[in-house]
Amino acid sequence: MKNEQEDTINEDLYEHYRFVASEGQEPLRVDKFLMNFIENATRNKIQQAIKAGNVLVNEVVVKANYKIKPKDEVKIVLAHPPHENLLVAENIPLDIVYEDQEVIVVNKPAGMVVHPGHGNYSGTLVNGLIHHIENLPNNSSERPGLVHRIDKDTSGLLVVAKTEFAMANLAGQFFNRSTDRLYLALVWGNLDADEGTIEGHIGRSFKNRLQMDVFPDGEFGKSAKTYFKVVERFSYVTLVQCKLETGRTHQIRAHFKYIGHPLFNDERYGGNSILKGTTYTKYKQFVDNCFKVLPRQALHAKTLGFTHPITKKRLNFDSELPEDFTTCIEKWRNYTIHQK
Repeated sequence: MKNEQEDTINEDLYEHYRFVASEGQEPLRVDKFLMNFIENATRNKIQQAIKAGNVLVNEVVVKANYKIKPKDEVKIVLAHPPHENLLVAENIPLDIVYEDQEVIVVNKPAGMVVHPGHGNYSGTLVNGLIHHIENLPNNSSERPGLVHRIDKDTSGLLVVAKTEFAMANLAGQFFNRSTDRLYLALVWGNLDADEGTIEGHIGRSFKNRLQMDVFPDGEFGKSAKTYFKVVERFSYVTLVQCKLETGRTHQIRAHFKYIGHPLFNDERYGGNSILKGTTYTKYKQFVDNCFKVLPRQALHAKTLGFTHPITKKRLNFDSELPEDFTTCIEKWRNYTIHQK
C-alpha cells in the first residue's frame, strides 16, 4: 500500500530542482543537503516539502533523515510548473551597447539577476529581453537568448543570441574558448607578482553548495585557468585585470580566494571583512565606508569580443566601470596617497 500511495502522491508533479551528489559527497541528511543547494530556502520549507512527499532520491520519496550518498540524484517536484518557466515580459530599461538581427550586447548593472530562478522570478535581464525582442531562442536550459551569464552582483557585458543560428554559433565560440573577456577586480592584499596564472579545478564546495571550491589535484570539479595582471596597487588592496581561458561558475571569485586574495566586499567568499590593513578605528571606518560605496563584490566584466555569427567580423566591446566601483577605487587611491 505504501508504494502505491507514494506513486499516487507524485503523479502529475513538475520537477523544480534536480541535483546530483558528487563522488566526494560525505553522508549528509537530505534536508541539510538541499539547504546548501537552494538559495533563499528555509529549513522549514524544505522539511514541509519532504513531509509532503515532494523530495525524491533516485526516484523514490524519502524522509528528512535520509543520508545523501555519492552520486545520489535528488529531485524536488511540486504541483505547479516552475516559476521560471512562466516567463513574463517586463518593460525593464536595458543598457544596449550593440544590436543587429542576430545578436544583442547588453551592459548589465550590478544587482540585476540574469535569469529567473528561486527567489527571483521578475526583474531579471531575461524578463527585460523578452519584452524588447520577440521569439528569443531557448538554450539547452530553456533560458531565452543566453549563451553565457555573469553573477547578480557583477556588472558588465553580455552577448545574447536573437536567432537559433546565432545561439548555436556563439555557444560554440564559448565552448571552444575563442571569445575574449577581460574583467576588472579589486582584491584584498598586495599581490606578490605583477602578473600570473591561477589554475585549479573548480567545483561545488562540499561544505556550502552555494560556493565553488578549487581542487588543485583535479580529482573533482572542472579545469579552470585565470590570467591576471596588476593594474594599480593601493596598500592593502590591488586592482587587477583578469582574462578567463575557461568560464566556470564564480571562477574569478573562487580562484582569488584560493590564492588568499578574495575579492573586495565579496560576502560569499569572505571578502566582506577587513582582511588586510591596520587595527586603527579610523582605518576600519574607512573600509566600512568603502563597503557602503560598493555594496557588492568588486568585479566588472569590462570587455567582450566574439566573431559575428553571420558576417564573421570580429566584434570587440568595452564598457566603463560603474560609478560605485570607480568611487571605491578613488577612495583607496586617495587613502594610499595620504599614507605616503
